[in-house]
Amino acid sequence: MKDLTSVGPCSFSAESLSSSVCVDGRNSAFQSTSAVMGSRFDGRYGDPSSFRERKTDFGGGGSYGSGSSHGRGGSSYGGGRGGDGGGYGGGGGYGGGSKKDLDSISLPKQEFENLTPFEKNFYVEHPAVSALSEDEVVAYRRRREITVEGRTVPKPVRTFEEASFPDYVLHEVLKAGFTEPTAIQAQGWPMALKGRDLVGLAETGSGKTLAYLLPAIVHVNAQPYLAPGDGPIVLVLAPTRELAVQIQQEATKFGASSKIKNTCIYGGAPKGPQIRDLNKGVEIVIATPGRLIDMLEGRHTNLRRVTYLVLDEADRMLDMGFEPQIRKIVSQIRPDRQTLYWSATWPKDVEFLARQFLVDPYKVTIGSQDLKANHAIEQIVEVVSEYEKYPKLIKLLESIMDGSRLLIFLETKRGCDQVTRQLRMDGWPALSIHGDKSQAERDWVLAEFKAGKSPIMTATDVAARGLDVKDIKCVINYDFPGSCEDYVHRIGRTGRAGAKGTAYTFFTAANAKHAKELLSILSEAGQVINPQLASMVSNSRGGGGFRDHRGRGGFGRGFGGPTQSGSNMIPLGGPRWGR
Repeated sequence: MKDLTSVGPCSFSAESLSSSVCVDGRNSAFQSTSAVMGSRFDGRYGDPSSFRERKTDFGGGGSYGSGSSHGRGGSSYGGGRGGDGGGYGGGGGYGGGSKKDLDSISLPKQEFENLTPFEKNFYVEHPAVSALSEDEVVAYRRRREITVEGRTVPKPVRTFEEASFPDYVLHEVLKAGFTEPTAIQAQGWPMALKGRDLVGLAETGSGKTLAYLLPAIVHVNAQPYLAPGDGPIVLVLAPTRELAVQIQQEATKFGASSKIKNTCIYGGAPKGPQIRDLNKGVEIVIATPGRLIDMLEGRHTNLRRVTYLVLDEADRMLDMGFEPQIRKIVSQIRPDRQTLYWSATWPKDVEFLARQFLVDPYKVTIGSQDLKANHAIEQIVEVVSEYEKYPKLIKLLESIMDGSRLLIFLETKRGCDQVTRQLRMDGWPALSIHGDKSQAERDWVLAEFKAGKSPIMTATDVAARGLDVKDIKCVINYDFPGSCEDYVHRIGRTGRAGAKGTAYTFFTAANAKHAKELLSILSEAGQVINPQLASMVSNSRGGGGFRDHRGRGGFGRGFGGPTQSGSNMIPLGGPRWGR
């Protein structure tokens, strides 16, 4: 059997999508579906009661619900990126480790001969979808900005009923109050339900979580029940614990009718409750790569039953150095699995990994692959020096603060603490979230922010990745990010679901190398261009020759001591907003 980590790439062209080339040991012979004895899939399209009757308890405790194992843990990101093999796992996750450390981990050798066939094609095209002409399909995809690639791509669905979900799934969707599928759901559901591998390119907030979770629930209900010692049927890998917890909350909500159990495995929280959940047996595991490696090494679970694999925000996992962990994990999963690979961007490294893990995939892209910002967001860029940032932040808060939620991005954890500390001393209700905060504190900060009790939150990119907080009035880029892709992602926290939003950005001479691309993004969105920014583009000649050696965090206040861990506990100073 070929080593899953050492195979060559496969092509995504139309010609190669129809071939039966074996990739990562996955032979096309496994693509056919077979009836499985003991399946729960009993007339799922006509019987509203076609879900399992479980005697085990569900929800309420452990990590099956939204209150999952949130104990205090160690550093969430293990002291930074870990070179070749280090991810951002922490508190017992796999952060800061070297490639040698990862190679030294002993996982069971898996044999993929004589695999039991499993069912994975559940799609029944609705008559209304079948009746759509090709011109109507093209017009719908154009209107929703859907681009598709692959062999025999199914038509999109326009309503939840057209997706032909079992009644127990449709009931949960309608109960949630959704009016129509998002673009990624409209095209992604038929693709996923057909059992084929899928590449989905869509931004956070596009509805992609339900695009893979609802088919996952149908998939689980079609498989034999878990036996003692079995691992999960569905595995979802996510880059951060915040995103993992949010995915779990959705899995809990929409899996309730089926009584499907799930757990969330991530670093920065005690292992004990997570191990107990795994020992009880759960059909769905949502995990960060580092902590899952720990659990596999400790023989607390196995991936022999995984037939539905999801890699969510694959681009961010690669950015965070998780590729070695992902390869190690995938080597434990049967090669005829169904794999769904989600990313907001499609750089070469993300594409290369997809070519190795996927067979005969569909590919769906929502929106243009060109870097664009949401046109519902007003973008205001101010060219400043480092020393001007904090005074200008205060002036900005004084003019816009009305109790709405504001999200302030900084590049470093130290910067988050310093800005938060000073804001609180100055009377502004700010809290920070970053990797050195315990999981319990991070959950508390998010709860305070969502409830509006502390409407200002400072965050690093990694800590905020995947956060789903509604009604954020504006985003403030106190520090410009390391790339314009991250800039677009940051400001996308506001202006969601048809709402308007505003993004303020402090841009310094040290950021000059990004000026040209930022100017292009602003121009495409029809924004007012700051003449100083335009001048910076002309002067820099497309490169970043300017350097500002004064460093970050110079608020004109004489900061510079070691970072305090208790910035969120600084008492609010004199009366400012809402006092």
